[in-house]
Amino acid sequence: MSTLDWLASHAAEREAAGLRRRLSPRPPEPGRVDLAGNDYLGLTRDPRVTAAAAKAAELWGGGAAASRLVTGTTMAHAELEEDLAGFLGTEAALVFSSGYLGNIGVITALAGAGDLIVADALNHASLIDGCRLSRARTQVVAHNSPAAVAEALARRPEQRAYVVTDAVFSVDGDAAPLAELAEICDRYGAALIADEAHGLGVYGDGGRGVAVAAGLAGAPHVIRTATLSKALGAQGGVAAGPQAVIDHLIDTARTFIFDTGLAPACVGAAAEALAILRAEPGLPERVRRNAHALYEIATDLGLTASRPVGAVTSVVMESPQAAVQAAARCADLGVRVGCFRPPSVPDGRSRLRLTARADLTAEDLGRVRTALAAVAHRI
Repeated sequence: MSTLDWLASHAAEREAAGLRRRLSPRPPEPGRVDLAGNDYLGLTRDPRVTAAAAKAAELWGGGAAASRLVTGTTMAHAELEEDLAGFLGTEAALVFSSGYLGNIGVITALAGAGDLIVADALNHASLIDGCRLSRARTQVVAHNSPAAVAEALARRPEQRAYVVTDAVFSVDGDAAPLAELAEICDRYGAALIADEAHGLGVYGDGGRGVAVAAGLAGAPHVIRTATLSKALGAQGGVAAGPQAVIDHLIDTARTFIFDTGLAPACVGAAAEALAILRAEPGLPERVRRNAHALYEIATDLGLTASRPVGAVTSVVMESPQAAVQAAARCADLGVRVGCFRPPSVPDGRSRLRLTARADLTAEDLGRVRTALAAVAHRI
């Protein structure tokens, strides 16, 4: 009997439960409405962004060629970090090769054995993995419950503590009460780590995120992370906060030190997208307006949906199988939607996730209504 024989039965069990996952390579699909991706500002294919990516690749090469601390930091990396810090209102910023690695790097560099992490129950997997890898004691508290956070911090025996949360949650699209959490952290001598992956480019004035909207731009005990692969239409991650924190990450964050630097094409694309966002500050409002339109379409059809504060609204499905079937029906009608099942969401919370974009048209929204009507009426 082989050590790997269990894989076949495990796969069969997942198939029966509607939990199998399969890669579906997509061709170029002009005319299809994409509500499954995270291209919130519609910049991934913007000619200005793709031209900037190509120019950076021609100048610096197809890859960074080394880790950031060797020769993998180009002038373009440094300029992007300066621009991101300025946009987010922090002393400094540091770019990672993905948002996932950024979250793991920040948490494991700051928290360790003998520390406490207070984590929201609905945090993204990258935050969860960072907490696990840190070896700090992690206390998971009820979703968006400042009272539970305060109680955990007040009762702790540890000297150092961190509160870790998404700023905008990736599945239901609700926002964390960052102003209240930051006040609680200040009261109890803790630091706040907030992931703005779904807030950057979407939430608040000019798309600067939840923390800026909450008045926390330069707060000395607040660290923000984000991805460059959603609203900024590129790839990579960023940590932003006090200079002392960024210096510490450069010295100790393993996912920064031992990873090849972000590819120059991605740096160029993100920098151009950020410049477009600065020049067109109305883009985030268009995303939010379209997200609300998606919410209204769903609820008008009798579906249960989450009210969005950013780009994301979710439609509740009764089972993983129902979610898979509904996503397939939408695809048949030319609309791609996200399909979230365990372990991406807890048991009993399977969802269709609809992510809005700034460039959705009235015609696109009409096609979405047709697709969701088919789901609602099972036709």
